[in-house]
Amino acid sequence: MKLAIVGGGPAGLYLSILLKRQDPSHDVAVYERNPEGSTYGWGVTYWAGLLDKLRAGDPESAAAVAEASVTWTDGVAIVRDERTVHRGDAGFGIGRRRMLALLADRAEELGVRIEFEHDVPGPDAPELAGADLVVAADGVNSVLREAYADHFGSEVTSGRNHYVWLGTTKVFDSFSFAFKETEHGWIWCYAYGFSGERSTCVVECSPETWTGLGLDTRGEADSLNLLEKLFHDLLDGHELIGRERADGAAQWLTFRTLTNRVWHRGNLVLLGDAAHTTHYSIGAGTTLALEDALALADALRAPGDLDAALTAYGRRRRAELVSAQSAARYSAQWYENLPRYMNLEPAKMFALLGQRHSPLLPHVPPQLYYRIDRAAEQLEPLRRLKRWLGPRVARAVHGRR
Repeated sequence: MKLAIVGGGPAGLYLSILLKRQDPSHDVAVYERNPEGSTYGWGVTYWAGLLDKLRAGDPESAAAVAEASVTWTDGVAIVRDERTVHRGDAGFGIGRRRMLALLADRAEELGVRIEFEHDVPGPDAPELAGADLVVAADGVNSVLREAYADHFGSEVTSGRNHYVWLGTTKVFDSFSFAFKETEHGWIWCYAYGFSGERSTCVVECSPETWTGLGLDTRGEADSLNLLEKLFHDLLDGHELIGRERADGAAQWLTFRTLTNRVWHRGNLVLLGDAAHTTHYSIGAGTTLALEDALALADALRAPGDLDAALTAYGRRRRAELVSAQSAARYSAQWYENLPRYMNLEPAKMFALLGQRHSPLLPHVPPQLYYRIDRAAEQLEPLRRLKRWLGPRVARAVHGRR
């Protein structure tokens, strides 16, 4: 087969590896519009279950990713000025640029042709002519998907809060949060290490806080200076870094959640952020994109024609994403309603932070929910009732809207 993959992010590169492993005679090309080594984002997160899947797909690249990753086991939160710790499962961080370099090296080793600084402007581009399969792995702003947006049934909803993706020289050994109250409302930060030299810091706040603090009008240097002062106890005197590249500056954004009703049209198929996005607060974006690649490669391995394979891939992944998309939706809403939880003691607030995916939590007073949750840890019948009740309450509330 001749396969053209548009987009050299984790999903596109990993798919090229899987397809070359399945059949070395495949002609696989990856077209990436940006220069080699140029990427957005600082570090990405994942959990141990992803490594198991990557090892099954390609042990060599999985080993390289694991070796380049850092790990943590605890969560730390600073609420106002009080620090609390939550013991949790091991998580992993790796620099996005480092991950892409490892995947690109492995792909080229297997015979994949990667063309950087090669823009594919649309589905009629000459480099796609004659391809048996065209993979749109070109992100949330996919030009290939947008050419047929009505067919795919694309829908985009924007979140309420503003956020900015930053780096720092402080190396965190736990997934850390800081929540600071200002005269204009709450502002908070998620921080995690991804190498021995750098960490990611995502800062978020409501639109009222964003404008009240002047973050909508301040220049980058002035904004970073303000944020360093607000989060001084989290950063321990380290600086925040807005620019990853000489030609770019950190951008305040609102998160856009993308869904598509169908995932392919003829021989064109969607992958990763071109197909779906989930709010960054659940830390699953890269994992879900790589799982897309695994599922698409698996579907293409099955006997039958291409349309049947792509239909099966889309049906499978849309079903598998329901849980993650629900968790992401409730997680984003938890932060959008943050003041609801901030009168709790810090340890209780942090406990409910860990429960933010629950469909029941938005409909139960926080203090009561905390007591129910603690009791459910001891009583299995109450735990079952909590799991049963949450989706039903959520459906009933949405049904009245």
